Amino acid sequence: MSTTATVGRPAGPVVDSIRRVRRWPISVRLGIMASIAVGVALTYQFALVTGAWDYAMSLRFRQLVALATVGAGTGVATVMFQTVTHNRILTPGVMGFDALFRLVQTMFVWFFGSAILVDLDVRVRFLVNAGVMTIFGLLLYRWILRRTTRDLFVLVLIGIVLGTLFGSLTLFASRLLSPDDYLTVQDLVFTSFNTIDPQLLTITAIVTVLAIGAAVPLFRQLDVVTLGRDNAITLGLDYRRVVDRTLIIVTVLVATSTALVGPMTLIGLIVANLARQLLPTFRHSVLATGSALIGVIVTIGGQFLAARIFDFTTTLTVCVNFVGGVYFIWLLMREAKL
Repeated sequence: MSTTATVGRPAGPVVDSIRRVRRWPISVRLGIMASIAVGVALTYQFALVTGAWDYAMSLRFRQLVALATVGAGTGVATVMFQTVTHNRILTPGVMGFDALFRLVQTMFVWFFGSAILVDLDVRVRFLVNAGVMTIFGLLLYRWILRRTTRDLFVLVLIGIVLGTLFGSLTLFASRLLSPDDYLTVQDLVFTSFNTIDPQLLTITAIVTVLAIGAAVPLFRQLDVVTLGRDNAITLGLDYRRVVDRTLIIVTVLVATSTALVGPMTLIGLIVANLARQLLPTFRHSVLATGSALIGVIVTIGGQFLAARIFDFTTTLTVCVNFVGGVYFIWLLMREAKL
């Protein structure tokens, strides 16, 4: 069940490096990932500090926790989602959560105005965003999931269609806004780790930890799900129950992360596939741990480059989308050749 390299294909330096790393024991690879994650976090927290030390440490620590929470939660959610959909180029973002987040912000400003939204308690706004996206995901799963083998494919297809619909509605509503309201919406939907509310961060971190904790008992069952629906049922697994619980956990992880910092569309694609390449195993306890660590490295390292090296001339989202887009194209070409 592990990924096997194709024989006879010319290998580049990146592929050669991945193949050499994959010869090491998994425990060693996880240890190296954990060491890199700690090193990146310490570098982000203490390197290139300017201005008041106390203020910088407090601000960076909040950003650090937010980056780690989003990276780890997104990584675990994507690995679980790819397992139940049996497709390694899909992410929870295809279900339309990012587009729904933008639509909710735009419609709120359209109906009530930017002044009310700005004055609204950030905790209420967070709960509204997270609640709407969670309810959307749960209703979508409950509506679509039936007893046929094509349910998940239909679910993904409808998610893509709804994402396109939400995006079109957002574009239409944004054209009806005043210039000031439009700028407010752009600030709200723009992914940012610079101003993180401590209370919202605490809520998101707790929910993420609880959701990942609820996912841990499912890891062994997801190992069986990897074999396919028919084989899993033959082995005595309650396939529908496992898939339902997995999708609920994925929904909660994605909804809370998006409500905290905004859309992060392609980060899950990068993190999950790197974990599967560097850790070629069917065990989800290993894959989830590796995805969480890689997610922490990618988010913290990317934000450090954007903020400290490029001096905010670019953003983490731009970097992730660029790298993720190139990586996605490479994955599609790789799948086509297999």
